[in-house]
Amino acid sequence: MSAPSMHLAGVALPEGEHRNLWIRDGRITFEPVPGAETVSRDGWLVPGLVDAHCHVGIGRGGVLVEDLVELREQALAERDAGVLALRDCGSPVDTRALDDEPDLPRIVRAGRHIARTRRYIPGLAVEIEPEALVDEVRAQARRGDGWVKLVGDWIDRGVGDLAPEWPGDVVAAAIAAAHEEGARVTAHTFGTDALPDLIRAGIDCIEHGTGLTEDLVGEMAGRGTAVVPTLVNVENFPGFAAAGEKKFPEYASTMRRLYASSGAVVRAAYEAGVPVFAGTDAGGGIDHGRIADEVRALHAAGLPAEAALAAASWSARSWLGLPCIEEGAPADLVVYDTDPRTDLDTLARPRLIVLRGHLIS
Repeated sequence: MSAPSMHLAGVALPEGEHRNLWIRDGRITFEPVPGAETVSRDGWLVPGLVDAHCHVGIGRGGVLVEDLVELREQALAERDAGVLALRDCGSPVDTRALDDEPDLPRIVRAGRHIARTRRYIPGLAVEIEPEALVDEVRAQARRGDGWVKLVGDWIDRGVGDLAPEWPGDVVAAAIAAAHEEGARVTAHTFGTDALPDLIRAGIDCIEHGTGLTEDLVGEMAGRGTAVVPTLVNVENFPGFAAAGEKKFPEYASTMRRLYASSGAVVRAAYEAGVPVFAGTDAGGGIDHGRIADEVRALHAAGLPAEAALAAASWSARSWLGLPCIEEGAPADLVVYDTDPRTDLDTLARPRLIVLRGHLIS
């Protein structure tokens, strides 16, 4: 079904200029379209939000969600929060059936998590030993949409604390293989020890990154390596510590320390020039549709409000290769009643959502 022609007026971000725009055949134009219906005469026009770290197909407690109705519900929760593009940061569930549904966000997939044997949440990752990592990275690069997800560290029961999963030389070969396949690589890390090898090997992004140090932040800034802090998930660290304390007291201590310094780490990364993007880690223990909470958390950690918003909108879209509010771009935008650069709370109250040129609400 073709999208109807529409007209919107308002302050378009990030430029901050009042614009009139039209939508014809699902795309944005700044040339008037005769007969277009005016659907909004004021407000702030924001490029569709992005959740740069979520997991479609993973439900509460790590249970796999394969029913199409439930998968739609996860995606709809994101859409109704203004999130019109998802970076699915690892899922064992094939969600490509959702791509055919015009009322759902666009999904950029990272294939399936790749972890060491018995070193991640059971059932979620491809579990292998180091000698198989390069081949598996190539396979997941071809399965995804330009991203591969490694599990960089996890609790090592023999050590009783977080520990790296992969030798440095294997990490370097795997990241090089992904780049040869045309894919970027990201990695889950909570602690510090896995980070030097990952960053030196040219990894493109770090997820969570709570163990980043000043030196590592500086190296990431020089390389252009991004971080997605997932602060709404980091809020769970004290609970993780309490759950593991009896068997793994060192791990519990580590998680509490990482939690205590998490805001300072994000602030240091931003101030050093590391690209910071907003992701909630929705799926599993985090409900979908919480991007407004993540943006507020980034701001509370020290990002200026506009930078925190950009991390979930125009900057994140550019990072993922998605256009913003520009001539000929697919019409994915959200309208707010107040300026979200100065009132981040308004992100929780979209007035209108336009997705793929269709008016959603």
